[in-house]
Amino acid sequence: MALTLLRKTQPKLTFLCRKEDEGVIPPPVRAKTALPDWFRKLPAVTEQQVSPSNSGLTVKRCMPFLDAMAAGWVIGLAGTVRMEISDGGRQVDCGWDFDRTLVSNHASHQVAGNPREPLPPCKFHNFWTIRTPPGWSCLFVPPLNRPNGTFEIVAGIVDTDTYQSEIHFPFFATGEDGLHVLERGTPIVQIIPFRRETTDLAGEIRAENEEEGAVRQNIFRKTLASDGWYRRFARAQR
Repeated sequence: MALTLLRKTQPKLTFLCRKEDEGVIPPPVRAKTALPDWFRKLPAVTEQQVSPSNSGLTVKRCMPFLDAMAAGWVIGLAGTVRMEISDGGRQVDCGWDFDRTLVSNHASHQVAGNPREPLPPCKFHNFWTIRTPPGWSCLFVPPLNRPNGTFEIVAGIVDTDTYQSEIHFPFFATGEDGLHVLERGTPIVQIIPFRRETTDLAGEIRAENEEEGAVRQNIFRKTLASDGWYRRFARAQR
């Protein structure tokens, strides 16, 4: 009897929009394809004089920094928003040329006592429904390592395997008083899907043993000796 090998299905993240929005609102993109211009233009090595305290390498050679920026997906604004910030950030007024609400106010009592007070909580409206396989959730965070100086969304986790509807994103306006123009497609949130079971790891807190200490020291010295060691070895083990 011939045996049929079943190919394991790759978990898939699905973004759904209303039919009338298809081709009108910008689609979500992989975060690694939406790296900011300042990062793309940054040289891997500077022209500054190298010294024991300055290797000349920039953050572009730091894989943990890059991996954070490139993780998951990014959703951008559905349309251009004009954000007027005044009274030291206490007043935020927004306008847009779109046939649906793009920004609204969030109830202040829900975040009373938060570190951002007296800034008023606001909300970006999102028109994409995010669906994940059973057991998968999504972490929503401000686009990592790319502060925009105007706003910052509030991080949250949603069980997108069961809550399959549009999710809006609360934020605080952090910019200086004045008019700020946020162009259509401006990244507002980074989405990192994960299996919920991976957050249930048991914890252990103790002093390292001799072998664990030797491994730590060996890895640390190899990292210092070669800036590409992490990229070549640590990530290759995944």
